[in-house]
Amino acid sequence: MPRRNLDRGAVVSAAAELADRDGFEVLSVSALARHLDVQPASLYSHVRNLADLQAGVHQLALASLTDTIGTEVAGCSGRDALNGMVGGYRQFEQEHPGLWAALQRPASEETARSAGAVRLTTLTAAVLRGYGIVGDEMVHATRFLGATVNGFLSLQRHGGFAHRPADQQTSWLRTVDALDTALRAWPTTIEGPRS
Repeated sequence: MPRRNLDRGAVVSAAAELADRDGFEVLSVSALARHLDVQPASLYSHVRNLADLQAGVHQLALASLTDTIGTEVAGCSGRDALNGMVGGYRQFEQEHPGLWAALQRPASEETARSAGAVRLTTLTAAVLRGYGIVGDEMVHATRFLGATVNGFLSLQRHGGFAHRPADQQTSWLRTVDALDTALRAWPTTIEGPRS
């Protein structure tokens, strides 16, 4: 096999493939070296260490997720944009389990400032502005949206819904309906805690 021409992008892309195939939790520099058929030492000219490799995969995951969501929400607003956004999340989780797992980790400062993270924040803000949500309320609504979608997808992936015969797709549609209802009623100005 000819020696691969590696650069940081190729190394991170190969790590993402490996994470999707075998799981993000088993990703290591040595496993990636075996996958690429190179010596581990040759990877250290492209990534500093495992944490740097994981951060690269996290950033790639954000960029890829944003591409998926952007396609789904293009030209949409309101309920249609929300459906496209959460549908994009669900599609990405199903197609890229390793990258999805990378997204569950806390983001480094560098990752939080990456182009993919900025684009995802911009897309989310656009969807929420369609509901009249602005300012700090956008932060609260984003947390609510993320927690709800991530909770559903995590339970589904780990078999949390398997003990009930009811169709899981119907549960998903009800969840999206509930998100839409909640966002329509979301405060559009900053209020103090309700008693």
